[in-house]
Amino acid sequence: MLSVKQDLLSALAAGLEKITPGAGEKAAFESPKVAAHGDFACTAAMQLAKPLKLNPRQVGENLRTELLAQPAFQRWVEAIDIAGPGFINIKLKPEAKQQVVREVLTAGAQFGVQPANGKRVLVEFVSANPTGPLHVGHGRQAALGDAICNLYQTQGWDVYREFYYNDAGVQIGTLATSTQLRAKGVKPGDAQWPTDADNPLSKNFYNGEYIADIAADFKAQKTVKSDDREVTASGDVDDLESIRNFAVAYLRREQDLDLKAFSVKFDNFYLESSLYTSGKVEAAVKKLQEAGKTYEKDGALWLKSTDYGDDKDRVMRKQDGSYTYFVPDVAYHIAKWERGFTKVVNIQGTDHHGTIARVRAGLQAANVGIPQGYPDYVLHTMVRVVKGGEEVKISKRAGSYVTLRDIIDWTSKDAVRFFLLSRKPDTEYTFDIDLAVAQSNDNPVYYVQYAHARIQKMLRDWGGDVAALADADLSSLLVPQAQTLMLQLAKYPEMLTSASETFAPHDVTFYLRELAANLHSYYDAERVLVDDEPLRKARLALVAACAQVLHNGLAVLGVSAPDRM
Repeated sequence: MLSVKQDLLSALAAGLEKITPGAGEKAAFESPKVAAHGDFACTAAMQLAKPLKLNPRQVGENLRTELLAQPAFQRWVEAIDIAGPGFINIKLKPEAKQQVVREVLTAGAQFGVQPANGKRVLVEFVSANPTGPLHVGHGRQAALGDAICNLYQTQGWDVYREFYYNDAGVQIGTLATSTQLRAKGVKPGDAQWPTDADNPLSKNFYNGEYIADIAADFKAQKTVKSDDREVTASGDVDDLESIRNFAVAYLRREQDLDLKAFSVKFDNFYLESSLYTSGKVEAAVKKLQEAGKTYEKDGALWLKSTDYGDDKDRVMRKQDGSYTYFVPDVAYHIAKWERGFTKVVNIQGTDHHGTIARVRAGLQAANVGIPQGYPDYVLHTMVRVVKGGEEVKISKRAGSYVTLRDIIDWTSKDAVRFFLLSRKPDTEYTFDIDLAVAQSNDNPVYYVQYAHARIQKMLRDWGGDVAALADADLSSLLVPQAQTLMLQLAKYPEMLTSASETFAPHDVTFYLRELAANLHSYYDAERVLVDDEPLRKARLALVAACAQVLHNGLAVLGVSAPDRM
């Protein structure tokens, strides 16, 4: 049906050109608001009415006449109707819709995938500081980032996945001190443990049991290895620097295990500390100073970020000589640009909203050729976890939050991914543990996976060669439920394109649920494994095409498509 649509679009462009030269560029189809009105709709008549100084309905009638004369419309279109002020509704012949079955079975896993476009995109996501296990919010970001990467890949992009983490600064210092205290036998609640009264930073000390685990392994002089580092503990509880290095490596390994359990991989781990040791932070500051976009005030260095739409100028270097956190961000994004990534997407929590304007201002002020609006941002809210009807707020292991590993252990990797992708990123989401493990139609991931498994069982029961179904005679696929199912299959490639452009993997979950619902409606309308062989093969071809698209869509989400359930 994709080829059918292209034929019809070309014919529509030719028809529009006959009405008025240059109008062919307006050739486009929309989906009718009411399915009964047709399969495609066209609003070009109303767009052309004013420049032609004609009644839009008359333009529609003229266009209808031109389209009926086009061979492609004669071959694939059953009827063309004019509605209202000039809407053109097009109803396809059954054989036009049937073409998509053959296209899906022929393309297989490549159905909906565009050829390589020669473009590169860097997607930065998760980027959790190595101060504790990944929490459920990181899980939402991991699912979003990975699915957005997969969507870009379907559109022909060369995708690079990057994880940026802060391996220096106050948080890492607090981690080291927390671990040192546990190594010395001091635990939260003891008199020696910092309190708000004697340490303003005490609320940030890490109280989870994982800190005790790090301390024990440090004292045992163990070696830990993560994706980007390997460290052997000295065992000296007075050596704070050794503790810091070991704790960071230990938690990087823990995060690697979390990500592995979630089937997320990265091409690169980028260290914030490298921006300082390589001189990139100082170089970025120098660029901003040379561009005349900074000034000194009250012993601090300020960026003229209001020149770029920020609500106020921002401090870059504080009175004590340290940089505020957005300065290394500016240096990091200049480095992304210098590495050749002209397209960059950052997946971050909504608490980063305030940094967007100042980072973009810094990039513009640096005057290194970076365009406005660079990078793109996708912001997501946090996640509430409910179990047994009550909110789960803490994990014994983490001390203050539910970890990603917790909800994977309670449910499954597939359920966590599908659930966390089933809403727009910036909407609040409640993860219902009980629903995620329910084997019912109310569980969306179960509903979609079961549709795939049900088809696979049917194909096993049949026992024939699935590849041969691509040559089946499809002319018997006439019932309305089959026609609806084929139209839904045909929407898949355009849905992927739209979802990639709008950073909307939730569109994939909506699509898959609708496809599964259409599939179940078809099951109710027609028995597939009938005795008549041509009829059986036609119906098997249709459901096999559905299984393929379900498989493809689930793969975009990073969710499995089981053959048995």
